Amino acid sequence: MNLQDMMVHRDTSSRTVDKYLMSYEGRVIAVRRHPAVLLLPVGVVVAGLIACGAASAVSGQIWIWWLWLITVCYLAWKVIAWSVDFFLVTEHRVMVVNGVLNRNVAMMPLAKVTDIALNRSVLGRVFGYGEFVMESAGQKQALRNVGFMPYPEQLYLEVSSVIFGTVEESPD
Repeated sequence: MNLQDMMVHRDTSSRTVDKYLMSYEGRVIAVRRHPAVLLLPVGVVVAGLIACGAASAVSGQIWIWWLWLITVCYLAWKVIAWSVDFFLVTEHRVMVVNGVLNRNVAMMPLAKVTDIALNRSVLGRVFGYGEFVMESAGQKQALRNVGFMPYPEQLYLEVSSVIFGTVEESPD
C-alpha cells in the first residue's frame, strides 16, 4: 500500500478539505498533522493532575480540581483543533487548512516552490514526524515551515514528486 492509499483511508473529513479546492483541482495529498502535536497539551493535563492531587491532599480543598478541569478543556480544544488541521497538496497548490472557529487557509502555488527540505529532530525521529521547510520565489511566504508532518520520508518524496515532477528513466 502506498502513501496515497494510506492517506485516503485516514482522511475521513473530505468535506473539510474539498470545499477549499477549485472545481478543476483534485487532492493529491491530504493529511492531518502528526498526533505528537498534542504532546504538550497532554503534558499540561498530566502536570495539572499531579499538582491538583498534591494540593488537594495537602489542603483538603475540593475546589482545586476545578483548576484541573481547565487543563482538560484545554486538551479537548487542542484535540478538536488538531482534527480540523490539514496539509493539502493538489496539482496546482500546497495548502494548510486550520482553525476551529476561525478557518485559516494558507496557500502557495506549486510554481512558486523552488525548494523543499525535510528536518527531523530527535523527538521527531522517535515519534515519527518531521518538518517541511519550503522556499519560494516570492518575498512573503505563507507556508515556509510546516511542522509535525506524519510519515515524513514518504510524504517528502510524494510532495517532491508533485512539486518537481518525476524523473522518468530512459531505456538504454
